[in-house]
Amino acid sequence: MSLYDISSTSQPTVSVEINKVLRNTYMLLGLTLLFSSAMAGVAMATNAQPMNIFLLIVGMYGLMFLTMFLQNSALGLVSIFAFTGFMGYSIGPVLNSVVENFSNGNQIIMTSLGATGLIFFALSGYVLTTRKDFSYLGGFLFVVASAAMLAIIASIFFPMPALQLGISMAFVLIASGMILFETSLIINGGQRNYIMATIGLFIALFNLFISLLRILTYFGGNRD
Repeated sequence: MSLYDISSTSQPTVSVEINKVLRNTYMLLGLTLLFSSAMAGVAMATNAQPMNIFLLIVGMYGLMFLTMFLQNSALGLVSIFAFTGFMGYSIGPVLNSVVENFSNGNQIIMTSLGATGLIFFALSGYVLTTRKDFSYLGGFLFVVASAAMLAIIASIFFPMPALQLGISMAFVLIASGMILFETSLIINGGQRNYIMATIGLFIALFNLFISLLRILTYFGGNRD
């Protein structure tokens, strides 16, 4: 068999594998988003109190790293649902606060949700159509996200509305970049694990929704 024969045989195999990862990722992402939304609904219905910041950080990063550790086993599926369910439950009190403090709270939430979906489909569709490689964004996103985290810490000691607004705007850009980056990794064969691809896209969508929610309450919220 010639080198040409090997290349022509392996290319369809790679494409099939990439399509399989993409299909499994979107299927799992849809299920985890539904489960996360259901847990947010439970938190809202039961009037859950905002989580202690320490518990939130430990639960979020603990479950995320557990999912990464179990990514190649069936338990990884259990772990990712635990992670996304926890994140959904944690956002319930935030949504209740928006509904209670703003006369157009429900409208703000639905607008944030719709905008999140629109941005995701637009960016993912662009990558899927053009098949451009956005892997070069990895280092840039890490630096920007690190700077944003430092700004979040600063906002705890200096709770200025303008600073919090700037952080939210930064995270909209970071989350959008993550969608391009993660989708590009799948399309170009850089990500073969659909559990890891799902968790990356879920985090991007979660941050995008929260950031848009904060921006909309700042500019368009009608306080009761």
